Amino acid sequence: MTTISQSVRNFEDWLAGELGDDLVKKDLREKHKKMRSNEFVFLRATYWRWCETILDICPKLASAPQVLAVGDTHLENFGTWRDVEGRLVWGVNDFDDAAVMPYALDLVRLAASAILARGDNGPSVRRIGELILSGYRRGIENPLPVILERDYKWLRKALMLPNSERREFWEKYEVLRPGKKPAPPAYVKALTGALPPGSGPFVAKPRSAGTGSLGRPRFVAYAEWQGGPVLREAKALVPSAWSLCHGPRDGTIHAGKIAGGRMRSADPHYQVSGRILLRRLSPNSRKIEIDKHPEILLAPTMLELMGFEIANCHSDDPAAAAAILDDLRGRGSEWLHEAARAAATAISAEQKAYERRR
Repeated sequence: MTTISQSVRNFEDWLAGELGDDLVKKDLREKHKKMRSNEFVFLRATYWRWCETILDICPKLASAPQVLAVGDTHLENFGTWRDVEGRLVWGVNDFDDAAVMPYALDLVRLAASAILARGDNGPSVRRIGELILSGYRRGIENPLPVILERDYKWLRKALMLPNSERREFWEKYEVLRPGKKPAPPAYVKALTGALPPGSGPFVAKPRSAGTGSLGRPRFVAYAEWQGGPVLREAKALVPSAWSLCHGPRDGTIHAGKIAGGRMRSADPHYQVSGRILLRRLSPNSRKIEIDKHPEILLAPTMLELMGFEIANCHSDDPAAAAAILDDLRGRGSEWLHEAARAAATAISAEQKAYERRR
């Protein structure tokens, strides 16, 4: 197995080959800095490394039934959007690394992220596994989108922004500075097509966001329409890191398919156009971050609901869901927290090794 330092170089060489001149090198430097900050952020930043190592760390997971899975699951990979009926929906909101893989990996990565983020006062490793697995079983047996208009009042309250923060959101994008050079024509064209017909003029401006996707270009369009501002984002997509490691000939982008699965009330503005992901940005499309609200993300009800939502993502194929239930019965109740503990230990060791490499 390669060292973490060599793995970083190999992945970024591959990314440069995929993106060419569009690679955002300054964002990679920011990513390296973040990787040294703590173990949870390191996990978020290094999904490709997870793909390289997880089946060596947890070899028994390789035999689990395969589904189109999220891939890069973690505590901060959940957020809100408005569905086609205008309802506020919560669920997984990042599918950049979706690929066909053993279903269990999504659960183990989510549980490992909770272990790494919990600090001294969070739930026990065993309890984290129990909660996620309980929610997942419930979801596989009876999948259902998480609609916040009537139910889940506790979550709606945690996610709704006060008026002052809504105003700050729009002001941030209104004054966003343009890049040193114009956005590539493909992104301008994609943003133009994503905005409502009749929108005012815009300048595609670069935006830096996320952790694992740093290095890939993002551009936003802020325009006026029907008396108020609207926002769209265009972000570069590349093949999943899982495919890079386990099926290098498969360059399929699966994000659109899993996001629009039959057991999800999808965001109608989430679209994949070739290798560009388009989505609407708004104060209604947000997530909870661990450094601001660990008490929410690590709450028992939230961990259970995250497990439930992963099941929604895995339930597109009824036959696969039946196979998953059979597999779960055979694995018992200990496997998830044991696998997540092993994965978290390995990630912690690599983060410390990378942090020493200055």
